[in-house]
Amino acid sequence: MSFSGFVVQLLNGLAGASSLFLVAAGLSLIFGVTRIVNFAHGSFFMVGIYVAYSLVAKLGANIGFWPSLLLAALAVAALGALVEMLLLRRIYRAPELFQLLATFALGLVIKDLVLWFWGPEELLGPRAPGLTGSVSILGRQFPSYDLFLIVAGPVVLGLLWLLLTKTRWGTLVRAATQDRDMVSALGVNQAWLFTAVFALGAFLASLGGALQLPREPANLEMDLNIIGAAFVVVVVGGMGSIPGAYVAALLIAELKAICIWLGLVEIAGITISFSKLTLVVEFVVMAVVLVARPWGLFGRPQSPSRHASAAEQPLRAPSRVAGYARWAVLALLVLLPLLAVQSPYVTVLMIDLLIAALFAASLHFIMGPAGMHSFGHAAYFGLGAYAAALLVRSLQLHMEVALLVAPVAAGLGAFLYGWFCVRLSGVYLAMLTLAFAQITWAICYQWDAFTGGSNGLTGVWPAQWLSDKRNYYYLTLALVAGGILLMHRILYSPFGYALRAGRDSVLRADAIGMNVKRLQWVAFVLAGTFAGLAGALYAFSKGSISPESLHVGKSIDGLVMVLLGGLQTLVGPVVGALTFTWLHDTVARNTDYWRAMLGGIILLLVLLFPQGIAGFARQLINRRQSAAARDAQS
Repeated sequence: MSFSGFVVQLLNGLAGASSLFLVAAGLSLIFGVTRIVNFAHGSFFMVGIYVAYSLVAKLGANIGFWPSLLLAALAVAALGALVEMLLLRRIYRAPELFQLLATFALGLVIKDLVLWFWGPEELLGPRAPGLTGSVSILGRQFPSYDLFLIVAGPVVLGLLWLLLTKTRWGTLVRAATQDRDMVSALGVNQAWLFTAVFALGAFLASLGGALQLPREPANLEMDLNIIGAAFVVVVVGGMGSIPGAYVAALLIAELKAICIWLGLVEIAGITISFSKLTLVVEFVVMAVVLVARPWGLFGRPQSPSRHASAAEQPLRAPSRVAGYARWAVLALLVLLPLLAVQSPYVTVLMIDLLIAALFAASLHFIMGPAGMHSFGHAAYFGLGAYAAALLVRSLQLHMEVALLVAPVAAGLGAFLYGWFCVRLSGVYLAMLTLAFAQITWAICYQWDAFTGGSNGLTGVWPAQWLSDKRNYYYLTLALVAGGILLMHRILYSPFGYALRAGRDSVLRADAIGMNVKRLQWVAFVLAGTFAGLAGALYAFSKGSISPESLHVGKSIDGLVMVLLGGLQTLVGPVVGALTFTWLHDTVARNTDYWRAMLGGIILLLVLLFPQGIAGFARQLINRRQSAAARDAQS
């Protein structure tokens, strides 16, 4: 840990902060004006470096390198404008979460398009002409290109500041960030303003990717790797704040650099690997900032969107026909293993579908009736799975006991995290749940002695009497059906109605004596407990568990299930979970480009059924009932 090494690591942090800032600045601009949480933003970063690679190969590394970086950014900016005009304009009036679902699906399509065009291999670009060497700093060699990147960040920040503060277009962008509807009312062409902002955001993201061409190979995982860090930077800096994004990028990049410099440190006889903290340091920073200052370092509280979904109708008990349909479905599920004796895989798939339904229903429990958006619900699924595995492996408990205790462990995790989370709302609440989930993932990923590290835990099998998959299916069906029915029963209770009251009007709920935050905290714990039960069932079903079960990808899967089925219906998450899991399994087994096909199907469903599949079905039923009532009156 020499001083020269410390300085060089700080300089590495500055170089890394520049590209991160470019991506985060574009994301911040897009969110500030359009209010879209753009999950496809990382795809523009990835496409930028791939296009730059191809252009450099065509134009030549000596003369064409620098023009290729700019041309790649311009090409992706045009792609961003096209995406905004053809897709996003159609869903601006949809609820914000459905816009998120659309951009998530778009990211899947773009990933497979890149795979089809460039292939799965990593592609390493040439060194930058004129900056191929290095300079000596305190006796250590430092790449000249990284010095260029250190300068590039502040230059882009300055140019953006001039654009946003010294031009009429920049004034309109800043005004739209504060109140986009008022800007439209004053006669500004809102559609073209949104297109220009989206194109600029895509340009910045792709430029950040193109600038990485000499530093790292282009690969298909770049989109997911960068989007999480970019979201963290935007939230820490403050939504819509470009200077805040730069400061946050510097803070996170330098903290990572310091962790690498520290390496292994022994404190009070305990060896701590600070280099491993680079996986999670940004999420720790985000959690601390959101708890202390919920709107970020340079941000301000966001004004409420005028494009929220329509008010929901009061919850009513299911009709007699709906009750009969529920029992008919349950009877079919009971008979299914007997009908599929010749196809054992059907039983295995149905176990996965049931577990997914319970996980999605537990997420809907806090998202729908409680109005708390979560990007980190997989934390409790994973806690339940790991608790079950550790109870069986380390404490030698019976599987039945572990299946009862594991959800309690997940509930305790939700109890701790929920105390902080329920104090926030909207995107800030969602990002804090993501931070806690990623911290939990990092612990499981790195604690080799306890959790098995990246390899996870194996040999987690159910009891002998459940070794037959049909028996395990019936146990899963009983627990999943019981859990979902219990959650529905809770939502029809006074507690459930109080949750909806706090979601729809916090001020009125407080005025009549409801402790809204406490109600939400209880709901958070209940949802975490049911997610933990789903995780425990998953662990015994697969016989093993890995850190992927609580990674952000699992949380996104749950979010997609809820939104695909419909947020405003209690049966929606079950329909969404069955649809998404079945589509994922079917499409992945029949094509190499399953992401594009799955993303295309989700995009089609979002455009055709913005209320979700179950929400659309309920809308049709309500229309027919209204028409029948009018005919009866006439």
